[in-house]
Amino acid sequence: MQVNDAVALEDAMLALAMVGDLSMGQPIDQSRRTARLAQWLVQASGGDQAQENAARQVALLRWSGCTANADGFMRLFGDDVGGRRDMLAHTLDAAGQRAMLRTTPLAQVHCEVAGEVARTLALPAAVEMGLRHIFECFDGSGRPQGLRHPDIPDVVYHVVLAGDLEILSRVHGLEAALQWIGSQGDRRYPAALADLLIRHAADWLEALRTPEVMPPAAGAEVSLTLVGDVIDLKLSWLAGYSRQAASLVRDAGRLLGLPEPRIELLAKAALIHGMGRAAVPNRIWSTPGPLLEGDLESVRLVPYWTHRACSQIGGLHEAGQLAAHAYERLDGSGYFRSLSGDALSAEHRLLSATLAWLALRGERPWRAAFSDEQAARLLQAEAEQGRFDPRACQAVISAAHGEQAPLPSKPGNGLLSEREAEILQRISTGASNKEVARDLGISPSTVRTHVESVFRKLQCSTRAAATLKALTLGVI
Repeated sequence: MQVNDAVALEDAMLALAMVGDLSMGQPIDQSRRTARLAQWLVQASGGDQAQENAARQVALLRWSGCTANADGFMRLFGDDVGGRRDMLAHTLDAAGQRAMLRTTPLAQVHCEVAGEVARTLALPAAVEMGLRHIFECFDGSGRPQGLRHPDIPDVVYHVVLAGDLEILSRVHGLEAALQWIGSQGDRRYPAALADLLIRHAADWLEALRTPEVMPPAAGAEVSLTLVGDVIDLKLSWLAGYSRQAASLVRDAGRLLGLPEPRIELLAKAALIHGMGRAAVPNRIWSTPGPLLEGDLESVRLVPYWTHRACSQIGGLHEAGQLAAHAYERLDGSGYFRSLSGDALSAEHRLLSATLAWLALRGERPWRAAFSDEQAARLLQAEAEQGRFDPRACQAVISAAHGEQAPLPSKPGNGLLSEREAEILQRISTGASNKEVARDLGISPSTVRTHVESVFRKLQCSTRAAATLKALTLGVI
C-alpha cells in the first residue's frame, strides 16, 4: 500500500528550524526571527529575490546539523544544550572557552549534515553551500576549513550577522550587541556589511515585534521522514527510530481497522513525536536508572515542546496534537498532561503502545534490548496494570510479528448493529458527524441517530466514554 508522509517544504523547514532552536538552547522562534533579519539585510545591501530566499532557507536550517554532534558537545561541555546556549550568548566560563578550541571536528559534522539536509530537500546550490560553510569567518579563523573572504558565500555573512544581532540583543541588550558586532568587522564578517546592519538594527528589531504573516504552505512537498531522521540523530541509539515507529503504527492501525487517513496521520505523528527531545541534554538521556526529579521534569516536557512547535506549523498542527499524547498513560501516570481513561482516544493509545514496544525492543546504553517474548510479556503486564490499552498492545505485538490481516472481531459484538459499530469506530478516531456522513454516503441526521442509539446501548453520554467502553467490551 502506498505510504503518504509528504508535507510542504516550508513546513518541513520550519520543523527542522525548531528542532535546531531547541537543540541550541534557544526559543523556538530564534531561527525564524533570524531569517527575517537576514532577508532585510539582503534587501538593504541590494540583493535580489534569489539571495533573499537563500538567506531565509539558510537561517531556518542553520542548526539542522546540531543533533548530529550533540554527544560531542556533551563530552566537551557536560551539557550539550546549555553549553551551546552559552556559546551563542558569549557567556561561556573559562573551561567552556578552552573547550571551544576542540570543536572543529564537531563543526565538520554539523556542516556536513546540514549540507546533506539541503541536498535531500533539493534546495538551491547557494543554500547547500551556505550551510556547509556556516561557521567560516571573514579572516580565516572559522571552522571547519578556515576559509577566508572572498571564498565564503555571502549568504553566510547575512545569516551569521542576523543571528548575532538576534541573540546578543536579546541576551545583553542592543547597545552591547552592536558594540560587539562592530568589533568583528573584517574579522567575522565584512566591516561594510556589519556597519549596514548596525544602522538598521534598532528599526529591524522593532519590526520583529510584528508577527510574520505566512501564507499557507504551498508548492513543493518533501518526505517528513527527513525530520524524523534529524531528530533521531541526537542519540546514536535512536537511529531510524522514528521511521520504525511510523511503519509499526501504520501496520497496527490497519490491524485495528482504522481509516487510512487517520493511519497516515498517526504515522506522521510518530515521525515527529520526538521533536521536543532536542531540548533535553544528552546527559539526561544517557543516565542509567531512575532520574533525579529535575531531570525527570525535563523529560516530562518533551511532548510539551513537540506540541508547542507543531502548533506553529500549519501542515503539522494536527499530527503534532497526536504526537503530544505519545507518553500519556491510561492510569494518568504519563506526561505532559497526565491524561487518563476516556480522555485518550484509540489513536492516542495506539501511538503510546507502539512507542513503548519499540523502546523495549531497542538497545539502550544501560541495558540490552528485550527479546520479542520479553517485550510482549512486559507490555501486556503494563496493560493489565491499567497503563496501556490491551487491544492496542495486541495490535502492536501482532503487527511487529508481521500480521497483516485485520484482527478478527464480530462487528458490534452482538451489542451494536454493524452500521452502529462502523460509525462508532469512525467517531472514536475523532471524525465529526459530517465527516462520517460524507465518508459513508449518508446524511448527518442519520449519523446522529446512530450515535444516539450507540450511547443508549452502551449507557454512555460522551464519545470518549463510548469509545472506552466499546474497546473494553471488544465492540470495536
